[in-house]
Amino acid sequence: MPARTIALANLKGGCGKSTLALNLAAGLARRGSTTLVDADPQGALLHWADWAGNEGDLPGLLQAGRNPGEVLGQAARDSRYVVVDCPPSVDMDITGQCLQLADLVLIPVLPSPLDLWASAGTVAAVERARQANPGLRAWLVLNQTEPRSAMSRAIGGAVASLDVPVLDTRIRRRAAYRTSAVEGRSVYQLGTRGAAAMSEIEDLIQEVLQA
Repeated sequence: MPARTIALANLKGGCGKSTLALNLAAGLARRGSTTLVDADPQGALLHWADWAGNEGDLPGLLQAGRNPGEVLGQAARDSRYVVVDCPPSVDMDITGQCLQLADLVLIPVLPSPLDLWASAGTVAAVERARQANPGLRAWLVLNQTEPRSAMSRAIGGAVASLDVPVLDTRIRRRAAYRTSAVEGRSVYQLGTRGAAAMSEIEDLIQEVLQA
């Protein structure tokens, strides 16, 4: 069975993309061999793994470098799932290369108008990638939401203007995601502290795999 390559991309930084990528990969690793590819030259996930040392539960991690094609190809041959953390706009060419090799892309969006507008550039990048990769599928993921916030409640209708479907699963703003980064772990290894976050990631995975 061919590998499934899932890219996480948003040309605007600060949307929680790397945190989501790592925890998504950790959940997928429970289902089959998984490789996490850090395509961001800033190396956020590599720093996360270094912080974990030998005590973390992170899946295999590779750095894509300036030419990600070879790394993604090798990861796809070795793994059932490949999760790619794409860089922000400063390295848009690398993001474009990753999207051309992905099966699907998740676009994390914070529940704010500024982040919504900034995501329009990511949607345009997806459309360009489809010229070489017409089978590329894309979804928006509402990230760091707060149910009691009027902004979070209203954002669902606003993202419809981007003409990209929105996944039903919403990722809440939770301390567990920050704690997992500090401890060099995924939320799956936080016990009761990470239970609610883990449930969200599981819902996200189920929705993505069934889409």
